Amino acid sequence: MAKSQQTFNKKEKEKKRLKKREEKQQRKEDRKNSSQGGGLDSMMAYIDENGNITDTPPDPTKKKKEIDAESIEIGVPKMVEDETSSVRKGRVGFFNDSKGFGFIKELETQEKFFVHVNGCLEEIKENDKVTFELERGPKGMNAVQVKKI
Repeated sequence: MAKSQQTFNKKEKEKKRLKKREEKQQRKEDRKNSSQGGGLDSMMAYIDENGNITDTPPDPTKKKKEIDAESIEIGVPKMVEDETSSVRKGRVGFFNDSKGFGFIKELETQEKFFVHVNGCLEEIKENDKVTFELERGPKGMNAVQVKKI
């Protein structure tokens, strides 16, 4: 007489698998019975004019704002040069004669600007009051046309 190919362990695993399948089917039926229904409409969300999510669709009778498509700028906006006061006043905070560079602190805003000896019209040294103009350099704004007051 031949021995059965199924062991006790195989039978137990099969019973567990069938039990899990039945439980899963039961949960699926419970969800289906307890759902309120409504389908897609109940799941829809809308965004109002302020960017908030709402359940109600937007009112089509409400007047919409007209936007001029030409006024929309895509990318980085153009830099507007400050033409109001092109000549600024400041004080030389640091200047190294041997290396030929230094820094000027503007009197109004207390901002520091780099200055090179090539941008100077006269010789300058520390604590001199000067007038200067700004020019965009590779690492920021540079003082040029520097003159003593």
